[in-house]
Amino acid sequence: MMDKKKLVLIIVFGVIVIAAAIGFIYYRTTQNQSGSGGKVELVYWGLWEPEEHMREVIEEYESENPNVTIKYTQKRFTQYEENIYERLTDSKTTPDIVRINNTWTYKFQSRLSSVPPEIMSSSEYQETFYPTALDDFTGTDGKLYAIPLEVDGLAMYYNKDLFAKAGIEEVPQDWDTFIEVAQKLTETDSSGDIVTAGAGIGCSTNINHSADILFALMLQNNVQMTTSDGVEASFDSTRGEAAMKYYVDFAKEHKVWSCGLRNDLEMFTGGKLAIMFAPSWRVFDIINMNSSINFDVAPFPQLPANDVDVYYSMYWGDAVSAQSQNQLEAWKFIKFLSEKEQLKKMYAAESKSRTFGEPYSRVDLADEIKDSPYAGVFIQMAPSMVSWKLGDQKTTEDAINTAISDVVDGRETESAALKDAVDTINSKNQEIYSQ
Repeated sequence: MMDKKKLVLIIVFGVIVIAAAIGFIYYRTTQNQSGSGGKVELVYWGLWEPEEHMREVIEEYESENPNVTIKYTQKRFTQYEENIYERLTDSKTTPDIVRINNTWTYKFQSRLSSVPPEIMSSSEYQETFYPTALDDFTGTDGKLYAIPLEVDGLAMYYNKDLFAKAGIEEVPQDWDTFIEVAQKLTETDSSGDIVTAGAGIGCSTNINHSADILFALMLQNNVQMTTSDGVEASFDSTRGEAAMKYYVDFAKEHKVWSCGLRNDLEMFTGGKLAIMFAPSWRVFDIINMNSSINFDVAPFPQLPANDVDVYYSMYWGDAVSAQSQNQLEAWKFIKFLSEKEQLKKMYAAESKSRTFGEPYSRVDLADEIKDSPYAGVFIQMAPSMVSWKLGDQKTTEDAINTAISDVVDGRETESAALKDAVDTINSKNQEIYSQ
């Protein structure tokens, strides 16, 4: 009888110990995820902002959340896409927070944590940010995978002195006018070689944002960029071919640019290019390379036949690694950064060392900078910005740039070149999405 009692006591005691252990593990895990208990360190990999630009908002968050420490590191852009894609698979070395491009969502979503509904619902997200953000950062499963702290896209940079010299008073707003203006702005020597180029468009080898410009033209021309599931590229269509021909004709037919010239940024800052297409951060490059150049920024030209404006978005959002042990706390911090007060503080910090900060991602901050030199144009375009999910960005851009060169040099037709590009892109994306 006594042996049976001892056995029962041992079993009961064992059950209590196991239950206590399970409870302790659950408690610690819950604390770690919620940030309401033990110390939490969040490793945050930024990209464009040095630590001093982020210091104020990080210290404020740490002050309000004394159990949380933010370890911020600015990473180099060189091979950034490949590096973070691999690092996100390793639970020991993965950062908690990373910055991803607006075209990377489908490629990265399997390695990311989705935005928890308690952090931000889809309806709140839609009301807070521009439409492109909702489209760009929604995964194939309908979940959101990043929160943007900025918005950016392709704009038209123009040399005001060259415009004045050619007697052109207004910046072209549509592509028909653009062709006429670019031709007037182009100067050639006695051999017919371009001395001053009217517009940096038509080639790929010496145009920094050639793929983006062509994608923008395709979207304006209502090209179906992907299959209905968004996974496979499908822009090798009649409309896609028309956009490609339109693009290369600026070099082949209109002769406002040549593939033998220096790259567009060098030509522009040297005063030998009247119009260049680029996102907002090129302003800083231009000023750093030639502070005396007299230039301004205008919206990307539109197709006259379109009823609505279509601008091309190029920006970044903050995301959380699926390997992070502190996912909820990481999302809380990103949500904090995306609030009006913090965005304004970061913009002010950035503006101390450069012309302006990152254009605001929030719709309710548009009035803050809509009239600002340079930055205001990007806010003007933001409500009508669109993009598409490239999959592997490097593969996609390399493939489309090869296609452009093949058409310009006469090696392939538009149809054949785009088919080759689509096949290359889909082969790489199939490899990625099957992992």
